[in-house]
Order: sequence, then structure tokens, then C-alpha cells
Amino acid sequence: MKSFLKHLLAFLAVTIAAANAVAQTPVPPGDARAPANRAEGRGRGQRSSSRRSQRVVPFEEVQVVSPNGQVKFILSPNAERLTYAVKLGDTTVIEPSPIKFDLDGDDLASGVIFAKVDRFAIDETYPWHGVHSTAVNHCNGAAVSFTNDLTMTPFTLEVRAFDSGVGYRIVVPGADDAARTPDEYSEFIVPSGATMWFHDLDGHYEAEYKKMRIDDVPAGQWAGPPATFELPGGAGYGVIAEANLVNYSGMGLEADGRRGWIVGLGNREPVNYPYELRYGREEAKRLGKPATVTGTITTPWRVVLAGRDLNAIVNSDVIPDLCPPPDPKLFPEGRATPWVAPGLGVWKYIDGGGPDSLETMKEFSRLGGLIGAKYQILEGFAYGWPDEQIREFVDYSRQQGVRVLFWRHSRQLRTPEAREEFFSRLHRLGVAGAKIDFFDHEAKENIDLYDALLRKAAEYQCVVDFHGANKPTGRLRTFPNEMIREAVRGMESSRLVERARHETILPFTRYLAGPADYTTMVFSARRADSTWAHQVAALATFQSPILTIAAHPQSVLDNPAVDVIKSIQPVWDETIVLPQSRIGELSLFARRSGTMWLLAVMHAGPAETIRVPLAFLGDGDYRATLVRDDPANDGAVKMENRGARRGDTLTIDLHSGGGFVGRFVKP
Repeated sequence: MKSFLKHLLAFLAVTIAAANAVAQTPVPPGDARAPANRAEGRGRGQRSSSRRSQRVVPFEEVQVVSPNGQVKFILSPNAERLTYAVKLGDTTVIEPSPIKFDLDGDDLASGVIFAKVDRFAIDETYPWHGVHSTAVNHCNGAAVSFTNDLTMTPFTLEVRAFDSGVGYRIVVPGADDAARTPDEYSEFIVPSGATMWFHDLDGHYEAEYKKMRIDDVPAGQWAGPPATFELPGGAGYGVIAEANLVNYSGMGLEADGRRGWIVGLGNREPVNYPYELRYGREEAKRLGKPATVTGTITTPWRVVLAGRDLNAIVNSDVIPDLCPPPDPKLFPEGRATPWVAPGLGVWKYIDGGGPDSLETMKEFSRLGGLIGAKYQILEGFAYGWPDEQIREFVDYSRQQGVRVLFWRHSRQLRTPEAREEFFSRLHRLGVAGAKIDFFDHEAKENIDLYDALLRKAAEYQCVVDFHGANKPTGRLRTFPNEMIREAVRGMESSRLVERARHETILPFTRYLAGPADYTTMVFSARRADSTWAHQVAALATFQSPILTIAAHPQSVLDNPAVDVIKSIQPVWDETIVLPQSRIGELSLFARRSGTMWLLAVMHAGPAETIRVPLAFLGDGDYRATLVRDDPANDGAVKMENRGARRGDTLTIDLHSGGGFVGRFVKP
């Protein structure tokens, strides 16, 4: 009753204050989801921004345009329901879509009083570990101020437009001790005829990808971002994603059956099998309630990447751009801080290699060092070794050029005391960091745990690999010690049959959010329908600061392509996605590290022959080492050495599920 009276009095106060400022608010043309009766929107766009002021502030269309003028975020002047659209030139990427933000049960984005627009621009670069070594943060932005006309709650819609996408978020100021409960039901309405690639949430973020026309996605279908779509008529690509997830629940997507994806926070996401298996249904029910936020509420960024081709979306920096830089107290040299240096990693779990003994692990470090690995990841048994044994192992591994990470269940690190004890011991014994597992839920308390773990790890100069996790959201910019995160159906999945298809989808979906611990490249039967050459190409395509190899290091040393494999980098200076690439069928990545170029081709379709111009090379002569499919054996490769120049065109014969890697170096 008190809440009802409060709302009633607030509504009457605003109605009286706005009596002389009533005007018609237009409904965006073609917006089938806006109120059918235009009179429903009357006057709200013209109401005053305070109870006492009679000043009329018209709510007109707000456009935020990218620096190159091609990408636009368009906020419609519909005060009954905040509505936005995204365009790439004249092409619609997201149709007019409602923003729905609830606070303690009140929808703040429905019935708003417009106040002002503050515009700004950002133009900076920063070091990065990924598809390129320098990220570009260049955008135009706007902070649009509103007050909800029922609760009189002020809030800001902040928008940024980049050359490769847009992001928006809502900021609601509040006292430091104010505990409030937000929820969201905003939508991303995808144009009819678009083709979507997405995975469900049955296995949390470890699932195969579906390919569907957006018109055929049924109501109630869930998806884990990023969700990628190709616009009809080959007009370009869009990606729905999330950035800077902190102090909030993670975002899933629920289809409405009418081409819309509705934001569903972690509490609304369906209970996934891994979580129920490890924590039980009662814990899932507990996390099924919306989480409170204390103080100012700042939502994560709701992101739409947009590009005319796959190269544009793969090279987009929008997601990390929307995250703050690292704390110099924790990372005095930023991403160049020596103890977060990238490198290849080895892991015994996938391809075997003897008992989990000290001597076996030493041998893995020795072999890892021979293939150029900088890290070895060990399972939980190693943390149980006595201190003297750990020191012996760490010292031996260091002599091989290998740093080590120890596994731990996230349930064992949920208190400040447990985190202090764990990371201080790792640091004292020289262990480089931790692989922390079994989160399996996007509830706010888990998101808070990620940050607490990363901060404590950074205090002890430890790197982190998160498994059983939700997708990354660019926070690797803030915490460079988060080297890698699983959130993918990887090589651990022994029953994945269409591996070639899966691996030609991932570069254009999951990897757009950030590095994934796929545990890449194996030469055993686990490679399923992919060839050896395809597997080597996957290692050159799936970049991550710790790029974990699934294969036993001895099988790498025994492979005819070992010299090429050893030259593959975990992160790259430059990446070009070649135009022949087709999601789920064919990926062609040209990647540069220093003066060396690598061409990595993964194939999933029927056998075919392609011709690839080497226009990405620099001037002059190159020495080329080529790893090709063996015509007679999928479990072998054919090596070739030759000269190459940028004017040349390579002819590549690909098996079904085949691959190719070409390394080009200056003589």
C-alpha cells in the first residue's frame, strides 16, 4: 500500500507540473512493438525534468554516429518506451528494439522525462594480447539523462559508437548504502532473413552451435552471447555481446519467437546440467532470484558489433574498449608486466602421458620446453604435494623455460581467507598461477568472485585460467592476469563428432568475446572428422595469451610439421580474415608476428580446391614452408618448401575437414 501511494503521489505531482507542457510524442515509423494508440505517448516527451520547473525540454531523436560515419545508434523519441536501432550505413543491423530496465519492480525505461544529452569522444590506443598487438579505442559517445515519470528516479543511458559496433548501458545513481534490485528485459530485434549462429545454455557455455534463420528461432530458445548473424543479401554481419560485466549478473539471451532476443540475467537463465550436477537444484533455486546491487547501479554494456565482412568483426576492439584499463598498482607496466607474458601451454589430461607423479610432470615440462611452451597446467593432485616437492618441480620446470599453474575448485576459494591462503602459498612456492574451475552460473555472486580472485591473484603476481566459466566480457583489459577462460565446448569433449564444423564456427562466434581455453590441436582419434593439417591450422587460428595444446608434446615433436608448430604464436601483431571465409565451412586467417606471416586455413565442407592470393605479404621475397593435407591419409601431413612473393597465388587442395598452414619468412 505504501508503495502504491508513493507512486500515485509522484504521478499526480508530475501530471500537475506538466499540465501546460503537454505535447504529442511521435512513435517511430514501422515500430510494430510501440503502442498502437499514439495518444498513449502524449506529453511525456515534453514534461519538465523536475517537479517544480515548467521548462519544456523536447525529446527528439538522438543519434550517436561512429567516427567513420558508418555505424549509428539511433534512440527514438518515444517517451512511452525507450527504443533504439543500429545501422551500418543504410543497412539495418538491429531493428527498433525496446529497452526495458526494472528497478525494484518499476520499469524505468517506460514513461520518461528527457533532460539533456552530453556528448563526448574517445581516441586512444593501448597494448593488447589477441588478434593484434595494439587495440584502438576510437568512438563518439553520448550520455542521455532521463527521469522516470512515475518514480522520479533519475538515470542515464550512455551510448558509444565505434567504427565496428555500438554499446549502451544504464547508470542509476544511488547512495553508497542503498541496496536495490535491477532486472532487464531489453531486446535485440534482428532483421528478417538473417542467419544466426548461437549455442544453447544446457551445458552453460560449453555447447555446439546451431545455424538457423532468425525467423525460425522459436520462442523460449536460449543462447549464450556472443551470438553472430549474417544480414540478408550478404549486406554484412552483426554480433550480440556483453562488455564489462562487473558487480552485476551475466547476460543470456531468450528468443521471443518474433526475431527478438530478450536480455535474461543469470537468475532467469535455465538451470544448466553442469551446475545442477555439481551444486544441486536447491542452490540453483537460490540463485534464481534477482540479485541486489548496493550504491550506484551500472549495467554491463549491451553490445552490437557490426561490419561489412568477417575481417571487421574479428578485428573489432569494442568489447575490451568498453572496459577500464589495468590498475597500475597491480600491473605497473600494464599488459607488458613480465609475469603476464603470453605463451603456449601443455596439459596432460587430454592426450595421456602416464601417472600423475612428480616424474611424469617433470617430463611434461621438459618436453613442453622443447616445443617452446611457456606454461604447464596441472590438475588438483599437484596442490596436495608437500612444499618441498612443489619447489623441486617448480625449479626444474623453470630450468626448462616453463611456468606452472595448479588447479583448484572455485568452491574452495569463496572466502577472503581461503583466497589469501591459496595465492600466498602459490607465490611463496614459485607457482605462476591457478586454473580455477566449476563456476557454471552467471549469478552476480559468481561474477563478484571472478573479480575477487583476479585481484587477489594479482596481489601475488599470479595468472589465472578460468574453467567451467561464462563467456569473457573484455575484463581481460582490466586484469591482464586473466590469461584465458574456457566457456567453450573444447577438445575435452570426446563425443564431438563434427569437430571440423565446430572449429570453423568458433573464430566468428565465441572468440569474438575473448580468448578461450579450447585446448587446441590433437593428432589422435579425438580430432574426429578433421585432418592433421586442420588441427595445426586451428592452433594458428585460436589465439589466447595461454594457448593450451591438447596433444602430448612428444606427438608434436614427432610430427613432420613440428618446426611450423613451434613458430605459432599465442597472440599476434596483425590479423587479416580473408574474404573467402564462410562461417562453419571455411576460415582463412593471415596472421603476422614481427616479419613472419602465417596463413591458416580450416575447412569443414566437402573436399574442394581453393586459390588464395598472397597479397597480405610485404614486399620482397619470402621463404615458404607449407603444411598440406596428405592426399592418401587424413592422419598425416605433406610438407613443401618453396619461394613466395605477394603477387603469387597459392592453390590449396583441401580434404573434407581439411586444412593448410603456410609460414612465410624473410630469407
